[in-house]
Amino acid sequence: MNFKELGENLGLEEDEYMELVELLIETGKADLQKLKTAMEQEDSDEARNAAHSLKGASGNLGLMDIFETAGQCEAAALNHQMNDLPPLVKKIGDMLETLSIAAGI
Repeated sequence: MNFKELGENLGLEEDEYMELVELLIETGKADLQKLKTAMEQEDSDEARNAAHSLKGASGNLGLMDIFETAGQCEAAALNHQMNDLPPLVKKIGDMLETLSIAAGI
C-alpha cells in the first residue's frame, strides 16, 4: 500500500496522512464493534450508522476497498437485510487488520 501516494492525492504529506490512517483504524475498530453488536441485536439503524461512519472515513482517505464494502453494509442495513452483513463485516475487519499491519500500527 503506497501511503505516500495516497496522501499526495489528498494534498497531504505522508506523516500527516499516516496520522489520519491511525485515527481511521482506531475509529474503524470501534465502528466494527458497533456493527457486530447491531448484527447480534438485529438493529438495522445502528448497523447503518456504523457502516456509514466507516464508509465516510475510508472514502475521505481514498481507501476505496473499505469504502465500497462499508457501502454494501450500509445498503444491506438500510434494506433490513441483516443476514447479508456477516461476510461483509468480516471482510471489513480483515481489511482494517491489513491496513493496520501495512501502517505498522
